Amino acid sequence: MGWSQDWRTRRAAIEAPGRSEAAGRAARLSPSRRAAARALPSIMLWRGSQALRRFSTGRAYFKNKLKLALIGQSLFGQEVYSHLRKEGHRVVGVFTVPDKDGKTDPLALAAEKDGTPVFKFPRWRVKGKTIKEVAEAYQSVGAELNVLPFCTQFIPMDVIDSPKYGSIIYHPSILPRHRGASAINWTLIMGDKKAGFSVFWADDGLDTGPILLQKSCDVEPNDTVDALYNRFLFPEGIKAMVEAVQLIADGKAPRIPQPEEGATYEGIQKKENAEISWDQSAEVLHNWIRGHDKVPGAWTEINGQMVTFYGSSLLKSSVPSGEPLEIKGATKPGLVTKNGLVLFGNDGKALMVRNLQFEDGRMIPASQYFSAGETSVLELTAEEVKVAGTIKVIWAGILSNVPVIEDSTDFFKSGASSMDVVRLVEEIRQKCGGLQLQNEDVYLATKFEDFIQKVVRKLRGEESEEELVVDYVSKEVNEMTVKMPYQCFINGQFTDADDGKTYDTINPTDGSIICKVSYASLVDVDKAVAAAKDAFENGEWGRMNARERGRLMYRLADLLEENQEELATIEALDSGAVYTLALKTHIGMSVQTFRYFAGWCDKIQGSTIPINQARPNRNLTFTKKEPLGVCAIIIPWNYPLMMLAWKSAACLAAGNTLVLKPAQVTPLTALKFAELSVKAGFPKGVINIIPGSGGIAGQRLSEHPDIRKLGFTGSTAIGKQIMKSCAVSNLKKVSLELGGKSPLIIFNDCELDKAVRMGMGAVFFNKGENCIAAGRLFVEEAIHDEFVTRVVEEIKKMKIGDPLDRSTDHGPQNHKAHLEKLLQYCEAGVKEGATLVYGGRQVQRPGFFMEPTVFTDVEDHMYLAKEESFGPIMVISKFQNGDIDGVLQRANNTEYGLASGVFTRDINKAMYVSEKLEAGTVFVNTYNKTDVAAPFGGVKQSGFGKDLGEEALNEYLKTKTVTLEY
Repeated sequence: MGWSQDWRTRRAAIEAPGRSEAAGRAARLSPSRRAAARALPSIMLWRGSQALRRFSTGRAYFKNKLKLALIGQSLFGQEVYSHLRKEGHRVVGVFTVPDKDGKTDPLALAAEKDGTPVFKFPRWRVKGKTIKEVAEAYQSVGAELNVLPFCTQFIPMDVIDSPKYGSIIYHPSILPRHRGASAINWTLIMGDKKAGFSVFWADDGLDTGPILLQKSCDVEPNDTVDALYNRFLFPEGIKAMVEAVQLIADGKAPRIPQPEEGATYEGIQKKENAEISWDQSAEVLHNWIRGHDKVPGAWTEINGQMVTFYGSSLLKSSVPSGEPLEIKGATKPGLVTKNGLVLFGNDGKALMVRNLQFEDGRMIPASQYFSAGETSVLELTAEEVKVAGTIKVIWAGILSNVPVIEDSTDFFKSGASSMDVVRLVEEIRQKCGGLQLQNEDVYLATKFEDFIQKVVRKLRGEESEEELVVDYVSKEVNEMTVKMPYQCFINGQFTDADDGKTYDTINPTDGSIICKVSYASLVDVDKAVAAAKDAFENGEWGRMNARERGRLMYRLADLLEENQEELATIEALDSGAVYTLALKTHIGMSVQTFRYFAGWCDKIQGSTIPINQARPNRNLTFTKKEPLGVCAIIIPWNYPLMMLAWKSAACLAAGNTLVLKPAQVTPLTALKFAELSVKAGFPKGVINIIPGSGGIAGQRLSEHPDIRKLGFTGSTAIGKQIMKSCAVSNLKKVSLELGGKSPLIIFNDCELDKAVRMGMGAVFFNKGENCIAAGRLFVEEAIHDEFVTRVVEEIKKMKIGDPLDRSTDHGPQNHKAHLEKLLQYCEAGVKEGATLVYGGRQVQRPGFFMEPTVFTDVEDHMYLAKEESFGPIMVISKFQNGDIDGVLQRANNTEYGLASGVFTRDINKAMYVSEKLEAGTVFVNTYNKTDVAAPFGGVKQSGFGKDLGEEALNEYLKTKTVTLEY
């Protein structure tokens, strides 16, 4: 196709007066589009409606708007058409394909409904020349710009060049890479890490015109063509086409020449050239299969029959057991397992495919290869017959070209497309009581009779989710076999980190390596957040009623309790927690927390509010409590499972989804929790666990734009950094439980035995690794010496040793760096003049053990008086007899305010002191007495926000006010 006009005439025809940017020419369409055009009937059919569309007055029409001709088809074309009209552009004509099997294209349906002129041409030219009647029909609409969102026909250059601003085309690749009709397929086949699309100015080449705009996204490891299209190329492509048109209207559209460097052109993928070549790596095989999923379908020969593979994923865990299946050309037989068909690459690595399709069109789960055809026909109940009737009506609405839906009616052979699958699934969910099907269910049962049988099995619970695959590290310890997951848990599956990195988690009892754990990367964080976002916005969790949500949480609490010995053992191995304490507190309180918040699920409610009426009308105003969305939770290493429970239980009860990062040094109980959440029935994506570093994974969570709330427990310094990142990123809601220097005041009128016992617990409980540990004891002068003497006597009775020994009182510090920090803390105290009464040294044995330590004569200016040790170090200061206000002033002279305590028999004194102490919690004649129903949190630089109790729910809810008039 050559130039048909002098360049000056041509430039004048396409440039807007007074605008610097001009539209270009339309590209010759790809071979697939030419083939499609040749296949159409030779008789030309067209019709147009002369009805004028009415402009909405609901938008701002002072912007520049254009008269557009839309050339193309499909649901994508329909959406682009609808969005352009909403933006105020005038679509003067739609040019699409004739009806197929009596079914009108979605673009034509939408345009006809609006009264927009619609023209249906089987072809635009004959023997290289534009058909005169077609050209006249096109010229009659007077378009200023041609928009080609998706077109399978060859459009002549005189039509492409005709409008004032030329033509723009959507192409689903980042040009110049993957020119041609199978661009999405080749993006996956070639293993590209980035996918995207281009909107370009048409020219007379093959997808070679200047670029107007481009957008890209990451390719997920198991993306298929449909997944990539539905997640990004379709929704973002619609927005981009609208944006491109407006840029042209405003005279701001760029024309960036395509570079030839990196350019590729691949032919259209057809069934005959989609056969799998087996002598390749597992990753290459996976890319080939997913690059052909769903069309045209990668295939191989099994038992003399062509079998097409769908639903491929790389197998990150160990290969499960299964029954061998010989595959022609494969160097190693496949394995039919309970989760799918495992295939092997020439590199020894494996992949798994979920579904198989035979030559007759029948599709089955790959796990059922050896039992295909054995399923019996179900007799339907009256209620199931009613559901089947509703589904038949839905099928009839989609397959409008089929006179009667019969048992033998095939969904796809009757003309349905992949977008019709989405419509079918959504309509069934909407009209059949929330019944949740997957797109795969339609592909697996394409005939109406088979589809109804599948639906009934779903209703009866006979088709459960695929079994979770867990690659455990197992240890024989504590008279049991402990099985510990060690991989990231994302979207309901355990998987290695994206870059394959791992790190060692250490047993503090002897310094040995427990196992290697996946070290989550930024990519893994983004995947986890995306999974949580999808589960919240599109998944079953977001539609689940509150009582059902509570049922899952009760079930999870039961599973935690059933597995408490194993969890407590893991906690002892990974954190050094004394086993008996772990059973009662670490695990026991976790169980109680989930049960408590499970009970809140169906009791979260707003209120009605009387307001001034808008006379003569009346108003009703009420509030609703709604979940925030995706929440991030970052927990510390001192109570790994309990801190998880304190935050995640309230988060889940409120209806949110979560991404949780456990402390880098104690990830194992969090990952075991993830496994139990699947057994409890939590849908995929609701709970995601990403082990790794705070500097990488934690920082990304605080910055991520899709996270709406972050709950953090840890140091004040890190809390400040997190708060800053949350504010700068997207002003996400934050709750912080930070450092403490909790004062404990012991008056001389206390019950001394109790004060000694509980004072020791206030400091040495959980090896001193306790958020609310009494960081400084103020002991009244009259009892000071006796108190110290008795404390030292009791310390000498404490048994330091293996946390799994039931008689052990004091286990190892959590990790080596923390032990070293505590020893330095003691050295600083001695240098400043505090009296080291007992301890202050590392215990001479393997592991990270420290002696319980007591300092006295600690003055207010000393380092020990100001800074938290977070270890088994008792810091004692004396105060004068009767000086209540003086000791209160000293106790409050800190930037922290997490907890505090007082021991006295005088109730009036106790009430006065508790009122004056600046702390989130005050213990009177007790200590460490937390309960799931009592809110917990600090003030000042100990943070803000509450864990536990009803108040914790408010940290994960937002209030919406609704006012209506009647």
